[in-house]
Amino acid sequence: MRALGIEVSDALARRWADWFAPTLQPFLVDAELAAAVGGVEDHPLVDEVRDTFCLYGAPDGVRCVWLDEQAFAELPRGRRASLLRAQRTYGRELVPSVRRWEPLLGGRAREQVDGHRFVWWPSLLAGVEEEVLVDHVEDGRWASRHEEVPERVWSAIEDLLPGARRLAGTFPGASGPNCFGAVMAAAGTPGAEQVWMQREPFEQWLATSTRPGGGDDDSGTVLVWRSPDGLVQHAAVTLGEGWALHKPSQGWMSPTKVLTVAECKASARAAGRRLSRRTLTRDGDAGRQTP
Repeated sequence: MRALGIEVSDALARRWADWFAPTLQPFLVDAELAAAVGGVEDHPLVDEVRDTFCLYGAPDGVRCVWLDEQAFAELPRGRRASLLRAQRTYGRELVPSVRRWEPLLGGRAREQVDGHRFVWWPSLLAGVEEEVLVDHVEDGRWASRHEEVPERVWSAIEDLLPGARRLAGTFPGASGPNCFGAVMAAAGTPGAEQVWMQREPFEQWLATSTRPGGGDDDSGTVLVWRSPDGLVQHAAVTLGEGWALHKPSQGWMSPTKVLTVAECKASARAAGRRLSRRTLTRDGDAGRQTP
């Protein structure tokens, strides 16, 4: 499998399928709908499933219930339709349109509920995993351009960014690793690419390993985006000759990728954010610089 210009191992693809179409799935419901559909309410929400369905906080009065395919199928058809309409209302992702997927699935999706929306259960995903997973991972995301970076660029940054080439064009093994850890790991911090790096250690690293300033065409410029309250929201690092490395989010579907600096800045743009630049230091004296 290949997604976003990156090779995906068979083992990772199998994990993607489990996260994308888990046997037990979360549904957002109000009290009335919860009583009507039943289901399990105390099932743990793992990070990967949270990121698949974008469950980052439910509206007031809405909670999560868990259903497997059999329990879902045993609901009256009208109740299944109400349940899927509620997911659209409350923002639970992966309630796709039948029309969008009918060429691949035939009538199987149309028969599931009311002919308009359906749920990706493991039985429906079986046999079409590559087409569906690649579509999901690539939807709205830019492909990594790591294979376009000239050899001279990689060679020039071996000392300054010793982890960059290894990380470029790789998917994480699970949800959690984020942009801060990717930048730190590219600069040589051991294991930083494997954890959900928080703001505090990243800010400390910025203070001790970088100094103010930097150019977009240089290597080792750390691009830092902050919200109006001053909190760091995103980070990337330049490789030189107009290339940059970043990890867009902590999700399992978000790789550490290479884009042009212009593309990286465009992808990180958000209302209210401001961009600043800092330069990696080689001699460890950044902590004595004024932030």
